[in-house]
Amino acid sequence: MTSLNREQITAALEAVIDPVDGQSITTKGMVQGIDIHDETVNVMIAVDPERGPALEDLRQAAEKAVAAVNGVTTARVALTAERPKAAPQPRAPQASQARPAQPGQRPQGGGQMPLELPTVRSIVTVASGKGGVGKSTTSVNLALSLVAQGLKVGLLDADIYGPSLPRMMGLRDAKPVPSKEHQGKMIPPSAFGMRIMSIGFMVDEEQPVIWRGPMAMGALEQLLRDTDWGDLDVLVVDMPPGTGDIQLSMAQRVPVTGAVIVSTPQDIALLDAKKGLNMFRKVNVPVFGLIENMSYYKCPECGHVDHVFDHGGAHKAADELGVPFLGEIPLDLKIRLGADEGKPIVDTEPDGDHAKAYGAIAAKIASAVEEQVGPVEAPKKKGLFPKISFK
Repeated sequence: MTSLNREQITAALEAVIDPVDGQSITTKGMVQGIDIHDETVNVMIAVDPERGPALEDLRQAAEKAVAAVNGVTTARVALTAERPKAAPQPRAPQASQARPAQPGQRPQGGGQMPLELPTVRSIVTVASGKGGVGKSTTSVNLALSLVAQGLKVGLLDADIYGPSLPRMMGLRDAKPVPSKEHQGKMIPPSAFGMRIMSIGFMVDEEQPVIWRGPMAMGALEQLLRDTDWGDLDVLVVDMPPGTGDIQLSMAQRVPVTGAVIVSTPQDIALLDAKKGLNMFRKVNVPVFGLIENMSYYKCPECGHVDHVFDHGGAHKAADELGVPFLGEIPLDLKIRLGADEGKPIVDTEPDGDHAKAYGAIAAKIASAVEEQVGPVEAPKKKGLFPKISFK
């Protein structure tokens, strides 16, 4: 197997010319990141944000140049734009009265054209204010619960710095493949009846992704834009923890239908969860509600219930913030083992209590989405989401 290095990729990119001034993109310092993993190469090119939409030909030329390097089997090139700092502008009076996003419309902001995802009917982000609360495990099992209700579901790993879905979905060795039907698109790996995309399919799981915020967002946008999702009722997005660049850009650039916040019952986790919730509110993204994860531990032998991390905090926080409380998920070794082994508990024990808990929450989320996007137009006039009982 040919051993690739940065010098080879840089040399190939020297032939890519910026049409404005005829200079090489390497000479101009536009190449901001080169990531090599086995035979897969990911490249980030920094461009003026005003020129971004017009540089698709340049991006494709760079991708073709990298793909031509001996030993490269997969080449991905993304454009990233970091807007230069402008002089302070007077704040508009009564900014809080900015027009909120309407159902089916994209939230306003960001100063860039929104991403177009015409085959995706709705997008639900699963977020948390901090890491370690089980957000990814919750995302996976909620997505599978929506599939169990008969929906067409996709799953996106938006955590560029800490992707975990390849392992959790049993797809550690999977890779996207070029779409034959849609040029420039890639078909993501599939599992459990849905398509899944993650930067983790392109880098080693033990290799850190050391990118600045704009580079990470550029990669995420390309994952969204260049993935052949097929026709989806719901795209579930496993968000990174916190309220940073990726979360803000995702809310402003992507037509998010609604957000779900995951927290443990601890006071510190709830404090961060409130921050995450308020961020979505500021960018006019509806918050569907809070989920209390690791809510309690039930002894499998005697049935005794122990509230390890306190109990009821998320329910109380939801009431205080005026959003629905979606439900409780217990702390259970089987849930954790299923996530580590790529065997989600909703799939392995579909009739178990845990699957019923996830299913009941998924049913509430489905109803909230239907309120935002409206029922699907079908001869039988059924809603987009079938009403399933999880009792």
